[in-house]
Amino acid sequence: MPILGADMVAGTLIAWRKQPGDRVARGDIIAEVETEKGLIDVEVFASGVLERIVVQPGATVPTGTVLALIREDGPAPAAMPAVAAPVVTAPVVPAAVEPARVEPAPGERKRVSPLARKVAARLGVDPDTVGGTGPGGTVTREDVERAAAERQAGPAPAVAPAPARPRMDVARMRQTIAAAMARSKREIPHYYLAHPIDLHRVLAWLAEENARRPVTDRLLYGVVLLKAVALALREVPELNAVWRGERAEPSAAVHVGVAISLRGGGLVAPALHDAERQPLGDLMRAFRDLVQRARSGGLRSSELSDPTITVTSLGEQGVERVFGIIYPPQVAIVGFGRIAERPWVVDGAVVPRPVVTASLSADHRVSDGHRGGLFLAAVERLLQSPERL
Repeated sequence: MPILGADMVAGTLIAWRKQPGDRVARGDIIAEVETEKGLIDVEVFASGVLERIVVQPGATVPTGTVLALIREDGPAPAAMPAVAAPVVTAPVVPAAVEPARVEPAPGERKRVSPLARKVAARLGVDPDTVGGTGPGGTVTREDVERAAAERQAGPAPAVAPAPARPRMDVARMRQTIAAAMARSKREIPHYYLAHPIDLHRVLAWLAEENARRPVTDRLLYGVVLLKAVALALREVPELNAVWRGERAEPSAAVHVGVAISLRGGGLVAPALHDAERQPLGDLMRAFRDLVQRARSGGLRSSELSDPTITVTSLGEQGVERVFGIIYPPQVAIVGFGRIAERPWVVDGAVVPRPVVTASLSADHRVSDGHRGGLFLAAVERLLQSPERL
């Protein structure tokens, strides 16, 4: 069971995407897990054959619990005894028989697979009104497609509509966030810095660049900020780290966590992997995909466990400065406020300029104000040459 947050202690296995005997490759989705952040697709980090399933759907187990055994590619030791893997056979269901639908117990949230939510959105079906035939009553893609077909065939016999259920337990998520933030303020000695940045060149370049791009490939200003942050970490690498035990472990890769507000309430901060290496166009597409999946329920486990620093922005809410709280085990968080027109001195003259305030909240056990100041200065310098990002 992967650890998908600083205060995650357990998760519920919803369904297996692979069965014993199936080949798996690194990065494949092998299972679906429910946490306080919703339904998460669990990836595998080894290639080989799924030997045995240890935890069955519906079980809630602590993080770190072995869910399955994978025999990695390569010759096995001669003395290794064969592992008896259970044989899973699907029951034969006549074509005319509909799979049994399982409704959740009163007060229990209906489980909907991420793929089912995507298909439901495309077909215009409310997944919370669909009977689930998957493990533990999970609504599957087939359930959604069946419901869409029934709707097109004509109205069903009048029955009392099922009460709408929330797609996410917001109160539970808020409790998890509260626990993580309380731990952060209790254990991490924060220091805070803020620095105003002139965005005149960025916005002018962005307008010219987007005029050359098709509408579907245009860049958002926020993605330019993300790329500048990722590149600035090369100059102050100690901010791109996670705290393990009694020390910080710098990360060679820059996986920027992006704070995303969810439509029903709550917040997640999944990772944009290798953000410093991606061209702006690729980063833009990855960002759009990440936001869409975060809000529809299709995040991968690595996207929640891998962030090495987080970026948050409250500019759309009119906030000029935001000082975030570090999300453990990370050691820094960067914030951006709204763009405000301010008087700015250029070559001895005062002119109006679009200005954003960049902030840094950092762990004083890992860095100090001098290094934090160098980081914000690097972000500013990079934004003055946006064509080189």
